[in-house]
Amino acid sequence: MTPKVSIIMGSTSDMPIMQEAAKILNEFKIPFEINALSAHRVPEQVADFAKNAHTKGIRVIIAGAGGAAHLPGVVAAFTPIPVIGVPCRSTISIDGWDSVLSILQMPPGIPVATVALDGGQNAGILAVQILATGNDEILKKVIDFKENLKNKILKANKELSEVKFEYKTN
Repeated sequence: MTPKVSIIMGSTSDMPIMQEAAKILNEFKIPFEINALSAHRVPEQVADFAKNAHTKGIRVIIAGAGGAAHLPGVVAAFTPIPVIGVPCRSTISIDGWDSVLSILQMPPGIPVATVALDGGQNAGILAVQILATGNDEILKKVIDFKENLKNKILKANKELSEVKFEYKTN
């Protein structure tokens, strides 16, 4: 099975966030790989990975990082495929804001699609949606997924309608 998505992270401390992307990809039956790559500790490996990912069948890269969070941007500088950045809170971060801004504020010509702080799940969904643009089978799964989200809210409102309070009007 050839991976279509590569999940990378600056260190394994980001795994609790990045595993949420993996869960989504697994749910959609999208082959993926997971690796730790540090833009600061192994920059040559990061450059090699990014330059060659598309030749190995990777179509989307999800890159999570905390602190200075350079990994998504460095990867985006070297690869022709979409990079989704996941800013992660870390023990060295300024409540995650440094990670958000490091990933979000990329220079012209080096785009990184950036999800919310600790937004691994949305990164996984966005990767699936990117793949769905060229695959009707995946597109159908995304449509079904979105319909299920809608149904959850409809069900929640039905349950809320049964909650009784003296001054509740609905």
